[in-house]
Amino acid sequence: MKANYKFSNICGTVYQQGNIIFTPDGNTLLSPVGNRVSVFDLVNNKSRTLPVENRKNIAAIALSPDGNVLVSVDEDGRALLVNFKRGVVLHHFNFQKPVQDIQFSHDGKFIAVTHDSHVQVWRTPNHLVREFAPFVLHRTYTGHHADVSSIRWSPDSTCFITTSRDMTARLFTLDPLEGFRPKTFAGHKDAVVGAYFSADGKFIYTVSRDGAVFTWTAKDESDDAEVPQLVSPALAHSIPRTRWGVHDRHYFNLPHTKVVCTTFHPPSNLLVVGFSSGVFGLWELPSFTNIHTLSISQEKISSVAISPTGEWLAFGARRLGQLLVWEWQSESYILKQQGHYFDMNTLAYAPDGQTIATGGDDGKLKVWSVQNGFCFVTFSEHTAPIMGITFAKHGSVLFSASLDGTVRAFDLVRYRNFRTFTSPSPVQFSSIAVDPSGEVVAAGSTDTFEVFMWSVQTGKLLDILAGHEAPVSTLAFSPTGANQLASGSWDRTIRIWSIFGRSRAVEPLTLSSDVLSIAFRPDGVELGASTLDGQITFFDVRSGKQSNVIDGRKDVSGGRKADDRVAAANSSSTKAFTSLAYTADGSCVLAGGNSKYVCLYDVREGEGVLVKKFQISENLSLDGTQEFLDSRKVNDAGINIDLIDDRGNASDLEDRMDTTLPGASRGAGDMSVRRYRQEARTKCVRFSPTGRAWAAASTEGLLIYSLDDTVMFDPFDLTIDLTPQAVLNILAEGEYLKALVLAFRLNEKPIIQQVYERIPRSDIRLVARQMPNIYIPALLRFTSEHLEKSPHLEFDLIWVQAVITAHGRFLRDHSGEYAPILRAAQKALGDVEGSISRLCDENTSTLQYLIDQSLVKHGLDTDMSSNALND
Repeated sequence: MKANYKFSNICGTVYQQGNIIFTPDGNTLLSPVGNRVSVFDLVNNKSRTLPVENRKNIAAIALSPDGNVLVSVDEDGRALLVNFKRGVVLHHFNFQKPVQDIQFSHDGKFIAVTHDSHVQVWRTPNHLVREFAPFVLHRTYTGHHADVSSIRWSPDSTCFITTSRDMTARLFTLDPLEGFRPKTFAGHKDAVVGAYFSADGKFIYTVSRDGAVFTWTAKDESDDAEVPQLVSPALAHSIPRTRWGVHDRHYFNLPHTKVVCTTFHPPSNLLVVGFSSGVFGLWELPSFTNIHTLSISQEKISSVAISPTGEWLAFGARRLGQLLVWEWQSESYILKQQGHYFDMNTLAYAPDGQTIATGGDDGKLKVWSVQNGFCFVTFSEHTAPIMGITFAKHGSVLFSASLDGTVRAFDLVRYRNFRTFTSPSPVQFSSIAVDPSGEVVAAGSTDTFEVFMWSVQTGKLLDILAGHEAPVSTLAFSPTGANQLASGSWDRTIRIWSIFGRSRAVEPLTLSSDVLSIAFRPDGVELGASTLDGQITFFDVRSGKQSNVIDGRKDVSGGRKADDRVAAANSSSTKAFTSLAYTADGSCVLAGGNSKYVCLYDVREGEGVLVKKFQISENLSLDGTQEFLDSRKVNDAGINIDLIDDRGNASDLEDRMDTTLPGASRGAGDMSVRRYRQEARTKCVRFSPTGRAWAAASTEGLLIYSLDDTVMFDPFDLTIDLTPQAVLNILAEGEYLKALVLAFRLNEKPIIQQVYERIPRSDIRLVARQMPNIYIPALLRFTSEHLEKSPHLEFDLIWVQAVITAHGRFLRDHSGEYAPILRAAQKALGDVEGSISRLCDENTSTLQYLIDQSLVKHGLDTDMSSNALND
């Protein structure tokens, strides 16, 4: 079995913090998710996550105007220079200070970065040349008295304007200009959030946190009559030479509401403002006309972006993890996604492997599409954390168990909760299992230590299985339909119940520690169980004997938390697997626990061998990702500075409210404050039924690891001399695969048809099998069109059969993306079948007449020959 699973996507989280940006074409949105960047294709309705990681959570991102270079900066000021098209890190760089904003100039030659109260401008590195030190500092600009919060470049990229918490904005030139001193725009009574140039450079707009918008223009000539002209009249009206003055003051007048984020679209003069109340507004400047106001969230809007065309507005809400794209003209959502508000507890793959369901501490049940990474339905009937979910083996039914004392069944066709199962007395359910037929659902309780069973059809309670002496932590039905239910408990036993037999036999299996998770092998012969001491124990279900043990304590342990008193190697909190999953063929076991590692074991030969360890996160903002703590972070009082509550320095009032008890020490921590650091851990792992991918419910979201390449590489991209004559020459040499691929790259139908029809029938299967995946849709589309017009019927049918046979899995996995092409092929085959059957029906009598005539003739010939012999 292959073990080279690679990180593919994050599904459960769409936005965490930082700024969101559009690509230059306006079709794609970039959103920071922890220490990664997710890319949302708004036109094709797909999402992907770049396979690069920052050291900590991302604070700011910027994309070059040509869309080739992405710069992502984390909370500490460490940056990654990434080739955006390929998703490859080109260079690491440290800006030394936390970065509030980073902006490319409009010509793409410079990058402006905030640096406390200073601004640094760097030359943009070349993404095509590997250099030892690609970042070259152009200049450092000073003048602000507090942290700089935003930067905006002028349309001609010769100057930029910055805003700061010192309630001013300043205008700087890129290069020194004779007689020029940085202009200060003062007059606001609160921190300035943003400053923007109009498209013609005649206006400058500044927006402050208290809801004031100032419009600045050139002062009248009478005011500057005494000022000597230092430059020629041609440059007198340029932005740096202009004497700027306040032209107008406008106010939003929203009580108890602060401006959190703003953006401006110069071509249409639209100002977009996000408020702390979850409301956003759209104003046209300089007239300050309110075009649109809408409440889109219950929490403050953290980031706002506008597409280059000005049609789409994107919003990110940090607290709720929301990402919204709104088309303001039609007043409709282009994208509306939200992750789980709290931790994600459990997940389950659908039987077809195309969808994943997740349950979280917020009581929400979300269903995600594997192909596009989006959540397409959310069920919110549960009122407490969801602890277990599972799909029925047949049919679109999803079951969930929650601490609210209910087990619910959801119909994924009509999207409704059609059954709710409860116990006679209120209990909390922590595990769930459904038998292979989908007729019986079982749930284990944490307080009465019993297992409850219900009929799915009637909703009635069938039985209560008692016998455990501690909370039931996990349940599993035998997948072969052997009427066996296995339950694992903290009482250090596994019980295998014969639930439908007359004997009602129970077979207890004793282990050395508390049982955390169990899983049946797909053939139902073997049962694996993980325990609190870090072992995975395997039992032969028929004989009830132990067949194998894996000691995984050293494999899973790793990562020291900031408040741990012992080293990572001696910590017992991370040395156990809390979730187990078999692969589809039963050859390997995937195990995850309260650590940063997920382990894959080969269990075929009777002795578990560690095949691979996957590290789910390298994010230092999470607890448990470092093996050794940094002693430099311990202050004079012996306290780790990461544990000190620094919320009092937050810019928003609600974020810095001090609710601690009187006399409590901030440095040592107040036990009355519910404040915690997120830990890197895996609560649930599951294998896809196809065996091509596996998913983990982790702290950062739903991580998907896949064998399939996320970027399809075309080796023929390296070919430079691509002409019709070159294609025909290659075809004449008998290199049919290369000729067909180059014909598709030229995209000239006569050339494609000529190459296609020249390929010998005996070579069709070989060419189809070796065809790169990136050209399969084009080949299938062309074959479908050719089938409708060409007389070469058998030739085209052989092509269709060869393509579908060789690349059926690829087409099935991307069925949503290639649905139009598959429908075209189905239509062409249907038309051919219809025309042939109609032709046969019309010619049945003619064929029968010809057959009869041949028989009559054959009979006459026989009679004549027999008469001749008699004579």
